[in-house]
Amino acid sequence: MFTKLPCVIFAGGKSSRMGEDKALLPFASYSTLTEYQYQRLSKIFQNVYISCKESSNFSFDAHFIEDTKESNIYAPTVGFTAAFKRVTEDRFFALSVDSPFINEKIITTLIENDKEDADATIAKTDEGIQPLCGIYHRSLESKFQKMVQEENHKLGYLLKESKTTYCYFNDIKHFLNMNHPEDYQKALSLINSLL
Repeated sequence: MFTKLPCVIFAGGKSSRMGEDKALLPFASYSTLTEYQYQRLSKIFQNVYISCKESSNFSFDAHFIEDTKESNIYAPTVGFTAAFKRVTEDRFFALSVDSPFINEKIITTLIENDKEDADATIAKTDEGIQPLCGIYHRSLESKFQKMVQEENHKLGYLLKESKTTYCYFNDIKHFLNMNHPEDYQKALSLINSLL
């Protein structure tokens, strides 16, 4: 599959639970997790962007979307407002940098279930909704701007109050998020079996 739908990798988080910037951790054969995600997703999406605080943190060429300089907020809502300004299409696929096992099958299922009149199409597992694995439409742009102004950064709240389609996936292994050091070690041990 090679889709014209843009993809935005969200790599601007604070990584407080990890204790270091997880976007810069080495992964597979790449010097950073972000470069790994960028390279693999570029084989699925025609245009891939990286939402981040500072593009200078990365040592490879890519399409970076930096958060506004005045923003000291480490929240995806800030990244979404910047992404909607940069991406010209009416919707894009959003994926957290720390979800390296979201595969083409999951992405395809979400794209196939996305509807023109929806605000978002989001993955869901037994662990709950996965807000940073899904498609967001431009119809949400003003809501994101309002959330940033009101300092409300809960994506779950936004999705609940919007026209959201949920796609259920029963295999939670592919939805591993690397929030803590032990999650990172687990992900490294799963590379050969899940990639």
